[in-house]
Amino acid sequence: MSTIIYPSPIFGPIRSRRLGISLGINLLPGDGKVCTFDCIYCECGFNAERRPKQKLPTRHEVAEALEKKLVQMQAEGMAPDVLTFAGNGEPTAHPDFAAIIDDTLQLRDRYFPHAKVSVLTNATRINRPEVFEALKRVDNNIVKLDTVDMAYIARVDRPVGHYDLDELIECMRAFEGHCVVQTMFMRGTDAEGVSVDNTTPQYVDPWLDAVESIAPREVMIYTIDRETPSHNLQKALPEQLDGIVERLISRGIKASASY
Repeated sequence: MSTIIYPSPIFGPIRSRRLGISLGINLLPGDGKVCTFDCIYCECGFNAERRPKQKLPTRHEVAEALEKKLVQMQAEGMAPDVLTFAGNGEPTAHPDFAAIIDDTLQLRDRYFPHAKVSVLTNATRINRPEVFEALKRVDNNIVKLDTVDMAYIARVDRPVGHYDLDELIECMRAFEGHCVVQTMFMRGTDAEGVSVDNTTPQYVDPWLDAVESIAPREVMIYTIDRETPSHNLQKALPEQLDGIVERLISRGIKASASY
């Protein structure tokens, strides 16, 4: 099994562990990866090894392809649970992200009004007003927060360019509950043999405090499910994830775990 590159701009539908029957919307090229993180666990591989040659799909191309797929699904009697912005990197990096969100909401309302629109984002651009406002308009804006330890973020999530954790947490708070926090928990070591286990109290305790201050609608925690570009990573144990869920629930936060 190898790391995955998704077609663009539409892929699936697929069955998501967390979202149900999901029709994917990929705003990045279909032959490589464009991301503001370079996570060592990313199923799409490392940025440097997946540089695309194709251009970003245009706003018009996304809307046209999405409508064509929705018409097909309607004709086949296949209803999606969710239209999910995901794929080969960070969807909010597309310069027309906000306008594409508006197009998608209109098409959703026309063809499958009961479907949700979700965005999986690493949160690196939620400090941009147009991105923030667009994320407020979708049903599920699912923002990544793997830890609040900057050394861990630098080693594991590996932001590309400037990254201000405190500012981004403030932006998450500004959603006033209209967000879902998503966190990857794992064990093992990186390529240099340094532990990347963020299931320990050193990482979980301050993360819990930050999540409580954000007051999200829900928290989704998960672990590795596919091959990763860094090969010494290990899945978090089910009992570890369940324990973290219990601690979230004890603080009044809805939470779920995917193994």
